[in-house]
Amino acid sequence: MAKADKINFSTASGFPEFLPGEKRLELYLLDTIRKVFESYGFTPIETPAVERLEVLQAKGNQGDNIIYGLNPILPPNRQAEKDKAGETGSEARALKFDQTVPLAAYIARHLNELTFPFARYQMDVVFRGERAKDGRYRQFRQCDIDVVARRELSLLYDAQMPAIITEIFDAVNIGNFLIRINNRKILTGFFKSVGIEETKIKSCIGIIDTLEKVGEKKVKQELEKEGILAEQTQKIIDFVHINGTVDEVLDKLKYLAQTTPEAEEFSLGVTELETVITGVRNLGVPENRFCIDLSIARGLNYYTGTVYETTLIGHEALGSICSGGRYEELVGMFLDEKMPGVGISIGLTRLISRLIKAGILNTLAATPAQVMVVNMQDDLMPVYLNVSQKLRKAGINVITNFDQRAVGKQFQLAEKQGIPFCVIIGSQEAAAQKASFKDLRTREQVEVALEDLAEEIKRRLA
Repeated sequence: MAKADKINFSTASGFPEFLPGEKRLELYLLDTIRKVFESYGFTPIETPAVERLEVLQAKGNQGDNIIYGLNPILPPNRQAEKDKAGETGSEARALKFDQTVPLAAYIARHLNELTFPFARYQMDVVFRGERAKDGRYRQFRQCDIDVVARRELSLLYDAQMPAIITEIFDAVNIGNFLIRINNRKILTGFFKSVGIEETKIKSCIGIIDTLEKVGEKKVKQELEKEGILAEQTQKIIDFVHINGTVDEVLDKLKYLAQTTPEAEEFSLGVTELETVITGVRNLGVPENRFCIDLSIARGLNYYTGTVYETTLIGHEALGSICSGGRYEELVGMFLDEKMPGVGISIGLTRLISRLIKAGILNTLAATPAQVMVVNMQDDLMPVYLNVSQKLRKAGINVITNFDQRAVGKQFQLAEKQGIPFCVIIGSQEAAAQKASFKDLRTREQVEVALEDLAEEIKRRLA
């Protein structure tokens, strides 16, 4: 190939590619998350990577996300089909930017085949055309759970979400974290009580949601642009800064609900929040794992009630590591039926990269193999194959070295891949039905009978 014809085979910007140790870490986390999801009865589904564009954009669900549209690229000999291949209107398709909107369409498509409340988990890749930078990608895996009901959904499902988050992050041992809980009705009701026009409330909530990222000064400037008076702005800022223990914040909110005129929606939000907090406590979530944070709003407009964001203590700059909330209209918009739901999402790809960079998680060994059977001489290959299979049947992951080379180089190869043990069988060992067993971590080498080899390896692995 001529130099001018060289193909740029680097990955496209924002589309991650994992090395084996990173991928093994992702699979370990996926398995851990899946086990917790299933322990609460959530069932797996998978929706297509591609949805109709009108589904993704229905009633403003796109939010600020940049959607990747799909256009067919025809080979040179089929250009005459270009007009037929073009997709417009209801035929326009795009890559999904989250799991929740596709879930709504999925339920609408399978309404009569599902049992409600429908509790599902989904761990798929999504696509967003945002500016690629460190820790933010255009393709990433999300781990979502949602519970959707017809007409009514108990607030105890909202309470379950912090319990599930706690179990997952405790299981992967990432350190101290805090689940911050709020209710959008509280924010909406308070905005109304200070005289904010109803048409401006959603945009104002979106501005408040950026408080932690941009700071108080910027938030005040943005509220001013919306036409919010300085006096109203200060009341809002003072309100979202209410803090204290969970019970102290609840007491302050209940007092405001009693003393604020026309606070019906505000009061409902406080009542819902108290119900959720009671459920969280009854589920045994430790008090140091959750709090009430009135600045949490979640930017997407479809959230209507409980909202959550989870931060890692001491690493707040990482942002939310798990978020979500309750919605009322999202699913029903496709069916003209009330179908409330609540869910959370872990952006796993983003989370892994951030935690590795912060030194909180480490990649795993490049291979899952626990043992390498060393090739001492090619004529003993039948023995090596037989021993390897017996170890595998005992539940041990094995690499059999088919290439004969210096023993020291084979040890180096095992160490490079993170394989802890090597089995060495030469002519004398084979004749005596024995093996030398080397622990590459301690450099200890012992001789064992072949019939005891699997048990010895298991003992040392334990």
